[in-house]
Amino acid sequence: MRTGTAGDRSTGMQPMQGRCTLVGAGPGDPELLTLKALKAIQSATVLLVDDLVSDEIVAMAAPGARVIHVGKRGGCKSTPQSFIERLMIMAVREGEHVVRLKGGDPFIFGRGGEEVEHLAQAGIHVEVVNGITAGLAGLTSLGVPLTHRAHAQGVVFITGHAKPGSPGPDWRALAATAHSARLTLVIYMGVSSAGSIQDELLSGLPPETPVVVVQNASLPSQRHAVGTLVTLRHTIADNGLCSPSIIVVGDVLQGLAAASSSAHVALEKAA
Repeated sequence: MRTGTAGDRSTGMQPMQGRCTLVGAGPGDPELLTLKALKAIQSATVLLVDDLVSDEIVAMAAPGARVIHVGKRGGCKSTPQSFIERLMIMAVREGEHVVRLKGGDPFIFGRGGEEVEHLAQAGIHVEVVNGITAGLAGLTSLGVPLTHRAHAQGVVFITGHAKPGSPGPDWRALAATAHSARLTLVIYMGVSSAGSIQDELLSGLPPETPVVVVQNASLPSQRHAVGTLVTLRHTIADNGLCSPSIIVVGDVLQGLAAASSSAHVALEKAA
């Protein structure tokens, strides 16, 4: 990082403090970026980029910008969060415009809240630019809403990857609430624990509740598989689905499930 100019050192003046912006890069498709996100990326002098941000979006940065990849992905070697926060503070104090570029939305399972808190403690104001979250983009790409007056009165975004030492979500309580309140469940980072999630959700949701698993939402490599809650673990295994994926559970998927079932029957007849 820069340490200031010779003029700064000779006069004893401190370099002007920069600024920091947390930017949601969306689910991956560059065309789903907001205009505000694009402007922030193009004006950044330092970009700290998460693994799930596509190369096409990183390429939108100014030619002279310094790009630092600080990958964070479950089950893989990751850059420590404390190190990322120190980099952000250091760069801002050196006069840089720091853009912390995150997949999806910074405030939905992106640790954006933690980063805002740490920078605030250092006296640094952070602007946040929202991005489209994968849970919305993935289902929309299949022509399915998250809410529907006839099927779902609300939606719950929840993580299947608990913080180390934490018991994680109470899936049984969530299942009972989702059933009684008619909620769609959107589960992030849940593929590796899908078996246990399935078992717990079956305590309060019908086995035939439709589910869909969407991998690489919005990207050309997007794949999905439709099943029911009782077959969730097999749906993932049989289709070779892996992270990054979202799991959606709820009656908003009834039309998609029916279409998938009809297509499967047609293929069997053709065979």
